[in-house]
Amino acid sequence: MTSQDAWKLSATELVALYRDRQLSPVEVTEQLLARIEAHDGTLNSYVTPTPERALADARRAEKAYADGVAGPVAGVPIAIKDLTPTKGVRSTFGSLLYESHVPEEGTPDVERLEAAGMVLLGKTTTPEFGWKGDSGNRVNGPARNPWNTDLTPGGSSGGSGAAVAAGLATMASGSDGAGSIRIPSSFCGIYGLKPTTGLIPRVPSSMSVHSHIGPMTRTVRDAALFLTLTAGSDSRDRFSWNSGVDYVAELQGNVDLAGLRVAWSPDLGYAEVDSEVAEVAARAVKIFEQLGCEVVEAHPESADPWPIIEVVFAISQLSRHVDDLDAVRDQLDPGRVELLEHARGFSAADIMRANNEWNRYFHVWREFMEDFDIVLTPTMACPPFAAGAHKPELVNGKPTTYLGWTGFAYPFNLTGQPAASVPCGLTSAGFPVGLQIVGRYRDDLTVLRASAAFEAAAPWPRLAPDYS
Repeated sequence: MTSQDAWKLSATELVALYRDRQLSPVEVTEQLLARIEAHDGTLNSYVTPTPERALADARRAEKAYADGVAGPVAGVPIAIKDLTPTKGVRSTFGSLLYESHVPEEGTPDVERLEAAGMVLLGKTTTPEFGWKGDSGNRVNGPARNPWNTDLTPGGSSGGSGAAVAAGLATMASGSDGAGSIRIPSSFCGIYGLKPTTGLIPRVPSSMSVHSHIGPMTRTVRDAALFLTLTAGSDSRDRFSWNSGVDYVAELQGNVDLAGLRVAWSPDLGYAEVDSEVAEVAARAVKIFEQLGCEVVEAHPESADPWPIIEVVFAISQLSRHVDDLDAVRDQLDPGRVELLEHARGFSAADIMRANNEWNRYFHVWREFMEDFDIVLTPTMACPPFAAGAHKPELVNGKPTTYLGWTGFAYPFNLTGQPAASVPCGLTSAGFPVGLQIVGRYRDDLTVLRASAAFEAAAPWPRLAPDYS
């Protein structure tokens, strides 16, 4: 590894080299900014790059290392999803309504990363308010997948996924309301973790309690670093909580999974799955057997929870436009307007019924997890589809619905359980496939431990092939 290749390194590797004064945060940041300048015209992973801010952050980090006071991610180039309001930085939420919006207040996760010394590279592309599983919007168009730029990186954290996979960021933040961290992590061949509800505070907390903030990284230990720095309660989020776990320390050395009780479900009893994706995921499950886990094929006896998430997700989108939808509809994504009109059709009884079923569904999984430490599924039902499309046309030869192709993801937004996507192989066409690792409620550590052991046993490419 030469200093010219430093952009390929993980956050933990960068920090170690910074501390030994073998690399300069300024030089590394300049490399990342040069890559953004050279390649993001194709990928469109950033809606708002912040080069001046990044260089100022890097110079501050360099001085901190010289003074011996550097934080845990001092000098690490990080991108923040554009659904996160970032104080003093243009935050559009993928919407023409906020095209010039610069928030006066930030969020706990970004504040904590700033305090730890991060270099802010910019804000990453997302669909309008995260409404779909592709990352196109009317502000800056669709992001593209670095494995094949005709394809989507997924959504709604697709810009973050593309930037990390292409080496245009060392790590990035995502948010996940129905799979929005795990979809792009699977499609882009990186690691993504949706933590337990409230482990990373979300502001405003009253919006989208099914949506979680989490890391998108090239290694599991980088995700553990991100989580350790950003987790913990905050008075602005009444659902936030403290785990008391140092996730970085817990992943030191080799991780032993012997005796771990694992449920493997290729379809959760209802999901259509592309046959090649299913085969790749099934082969990956064999590795857990080799690691000493007790693996059985099992899933709860429960129907597809789509009728619940359909109401919950649509109503959370409509809540942003309760009073102004008719006035602003021409400025909104037409596909999202259709979703909002659909949400208008739900009655109070529909909403209460969905909330009651939501609570029941949580307990279905709580009881099931009494017999298992983790559950494994394919992350996605299909490989990546065309950039800018709302959804794939077919999965396993059958037509799909709005978010029906994310049937492995949204159940765990309803239950709030931690769920990660680990790269587990490629299709014959060379597209990444993710394996989902789901843990018990508030047992994020076991998900990270299982992810780290799998990563060690079956290392994945840290970066997408050269697409330039």
